[in-house]
Parts: sequence; C-alpha cells; structure tokens
Amino acid sequence: MTNLFNYIDRPSPIHRLTGACKLVCLLAWSVAAMTSFYTPLLLALTILAFWLFHAAKLKLRDVSFVAGLMVVYILLNNLLIFLFSPTHGVNLYGSRTELIHFGGPYTLTLEQLFYHLNVILKNACTIPIVLLFVCTTNPSEFAASLNKIGVSYRISYSVALALRYIPDIQREYREISLAQQARGVEMSKKVSLVKRLKAASAILIPLVLSSMERIETISNAMELRGFGKHNRRTWYAARPFGSLDKLAMVFCIGLMVLSFLLTVLNGDRFYNPFL
Repeated sequence: MTNLFNYIDRPSPIHRLTGACKLVCLLAWSVAAMTSFYTPLLLALTILAFWLFHAAKLKLRDVSFVAGLMVVYILLNNLLIFLFSPTHGVNLYGSRTELIHFGGPYTLTLEQLFYHLNVILKNACTIPIVLLFVCTTNPSEFAASLNKIGVSYRISYSVALALRYIPDIQREYREISLAQQARGVEMSKKVSLVKRLKAASAILIPLVLSSMERIETISNAMELRGFGKHNRRTWYAARPFGSLDKLAMVFCIGLMVLSFLLTVLNGDRFYNPFL
C-alpha cells in the first residue's frame, strides 16, 4: 500500500527550511495562483513548482498514488466545467472560435479550450507545492516553528500529532486489511464493486474504533504528564529562522504581490489573448 502524506527525509535546501516558513510560502503561493488567471504567470509558476519538486529530491514514485488521484480530479473537474458551462470561455473572453460541434449546446471553442488550460495550470502549479510542503516538513519541527511565530503550543502540538499519526493509521489499515483477507474476505478486483465496498466497511469500522482508542490513550498520557499546565514549553526539534527562510518568504510574498499587480495593470484577473 502506498504511503500518503508522509514526511520524506532528504538532504535538500527545501528540507532545511523551517515549517512555519514553508507554511507562509505555501499560503502566499496559493493566493498568487488561485486569485489570478494571468496565463504567463500561471505557466511560470507551474514550471517553477515542478523545478522545486525536483530540487527537493523527491521522486514521482514517492507520491505516485496522490499524483494519480490529482490527475483524475483535474480531468473530472474540466469535464464537469464543460458539461455544465460549455460557453463559459466564450462569455469570458468575448469572442467565439468554433472547433468541434458535439450537438446541442456543446461546441468546443478555442476560448473554452483556453479557459480549461488556465484551470489545468492553476491546479498544476499548486498541487506540487502542497505535496512539497507535506513531504518535506517534519511534524515536530513544524510544531516548534509554529509556536515560535506566536501560535499556541497546544494548537501546534495538535497539528504535529495529526501529521505524525497519518502513517500509523495507514499501517493499521494495511494490517486490518490483511487480517480480513486472511479470514476469507475477498477484496481483489475479481469481485464486484459492491462486494468490495462491503468488504471495505469491515476494515473501516475496526479502524475507526482503534483510532478512537489511540486518541483516548494519547489524551490520558498527555494529561498525566501535565501537558497544557504551563504557558510555555521547550521543543526538541526547534530550528532557528535562517537567511534561507527569509529569502524564501520574501520570494513567495513577492510572487503574491506580482499576481495582484498584474491584475491591476491588466485591468482584469483574466489574460485575454483574443483581443
């Protein structure tokens, strides 16, 4: 079973950034990408996002399952946009260049195709950065850096705990699945989808119950150790902000400002090559 949303330790400059720095960069990058339809900017962000993913020394096989899900999501998203709003690009760009007529209201136009390109670019420039944040951020260090910028250590530790136990839940899911299959529960592609969904319920119920038991155990252990009694605490994985962190945050915030400036100078969020 492919691991999802795991911290992957690699010797790269991205890994050396603090968790809070990467969170600020992720938010600034997302705002820059999601608030603009300026195609040259989105294309540049997409190229840069894939380069950063490579610079972090991550491989496609590390996130192959999630990447596959994202490709399916992008395809479905574009298909639904075309089904429910086939003339959105025409209305948006104020021109109509017909390419293929499918019947009824469904005509593929160059304007609609260009709009779909922008939607794909917006996803393609954001998803690698989200994966980059998840795969290169140590949960304990992330909690320490959040606390350092003013977030309560109770909230910081809760976030770190959630990230840290994702691999444990995946491992437990795999163990319960193997146990159910050993008892004769068929979960392969040989059986119908309905039977596989029924078999999945035999896994999810024990998984939820065991997760609740783990939560109660951790909660009791933290309470017995006096967690939350003091206003401040020390961190084992704390890392100071360095010049690389400051440079990264300035760069990403600069991209966000550039996105706003392009919108103002262009007079619209949408880049229109059909004028």
